[in-house]
Amino acid sequence: MSALATEATKSAQPTFARTKFTLESCRTGDEAFLALVEKQARRHQVEPRALAVRTLLQLPRVASHNGRIRRRDLDAELRNSAVQLRADQAHVIDLVPIDAYPLGALQFVECETEDADAIFGNLHYLRSARPGSRNFALVDPIHRRPVTLCSVSPMDWVLVGKQLSRQFGVPVERMWDVSRVYSFDVAPVNAISSLLKGVRNELRRSEPTAELLTTVVDQNLGFTGSSYRAANWQYWMSVRPRPYLYVDGMAISPRQLKLRYGTQNLAEVRLRYGVLAEQSRATLADSMIYCCRVRGVTEAVEPGERRRVRRRS
Repeated sequence: MSALATEATKSAQPTFARTKFTLESCRTGDEAFLALVEKQARRHQVEPRALAVRTLLQLPRVASHNGRIRRRDLDAELRNSAVQLRADQAHVIDLVPIDAYPLGALQFVECETEDADAIFGNLHYLRSARPGSRNFALVDPIHRRPVTLCSVSPMDWVLVGKQLSRQFGVPVERMWDVSRVYSFDVAPVNAISSLLKGVRNELRRSEPTAELLTTVVDQNLGFTGSSYRAANWQYWMSVRPRPYLYVDGMAISPRQLKLRYGTQNLAEVRLRYGVLAEQSRATLADSMIYCCRVRGVTEAVEPGERRRVRRRS
């Protein structure tokens, strides 16, 4: 190869020397962001996908009003998230799958609550399990470790349940929510959609009153709903975003904030407990509500017919 060709090849290679990023570019798979994720994942020996999601959850805290993020802030959040993820991973190392298997070799099971709680409590980006859930998994054929798992809970989000009931005629008490999903990097393609199909079949068999499965897809964390679409779920409505919440620099859900401090009022939390409680400033993307009828075909909802509701709880 000539010197000129070599130089041309070098100049075509991405350098990723960018000093500023945006929430939008990071959540939509910006090449430079993903390269930084891979670098930190290798350095700390954690799964890149889990690291990307955790970092995306943290970035709104350091983003400006217009969603811009300084490179040094991104590097810090990636590093901190990787260190925390590695520590969390060590707590459940006996449950982390080692080998990759084809989809057909995995078995659908109802997962032990203790195992599911440990994985969701340590590895899910919310670092918590949903109490009172049924947990399902695709497990490997040798060690019986979950490769992909989810929890399913009776619908308890009043705002979404009431809107779905009004618009689609399904009583709230007949709705079940896929409240947690976690998939390890060794999971084969279509593992989540296969798991969702298994959950639908199991609820049809064991929960005779169940009519509808729902879930929330948070676009701000890079989720697109592709696994749900592959399992024949439909995008039925959206929920307006509200700021992410943080205590001492760590993301916390409104539910967790209320359980831990007895209130969702950040000023009260700061005053009573002396912690740094803050919220994001940048505009976030809507959450998408995907649904699947437990029996029969799930009808599509045209974009113009999708309701957009305001989040309150």
